[in-house]
Amino acid sequence: MNHRGTETQREDKKRDSLTEKIIGFGIEVHRQLGPGLLESAYEECLCFELAQAEIPFKRQVALPVVYKNVELECGYRMDIVVEDSVVVELKTVEKLLPIHQAQLLTYLRLGNLRTGLLMNFNCVVLKDGIKRVVL
Repeated sequence: MNHRGTETQREDKKRDSLTEKIIGFGIEVHRQLGPGLLESAYEECLCFELAQAEIPFKRQVALPVVYKNVELECGYRMDIVVEDSVVVELKTVEKLLPIHQAQLLTYLRLGNLRTGLLMNFNCVVLKDGIKRVVL
């Protein structure tokens, strides 16, 4: 295997480890709060957990749309971007729908990122509301 392949494997393992941590923090937040709150409450608590673990993240990251080579600010925002590599999209819906995954895939493409987590906190057990997406 060439050097680039080894480097890519290392990056993938790092991202896998990071998504495991993020999922763990999400589960902790869900255990503490349970379902039924607004998305903003879960976002605030998940960001608290990331900050406590000293994991770099950004909230409400603007995502411009490039249309015919012109960058347009359309008001799209990624909920959380962790270590400039994982998009975390939070939901509080009855159930995740294909449109939610399509939204995350679009954010990944527009943000030039490869890995995303869709987390629906409106579940009895959070692991039933998590979808990991890799481009």
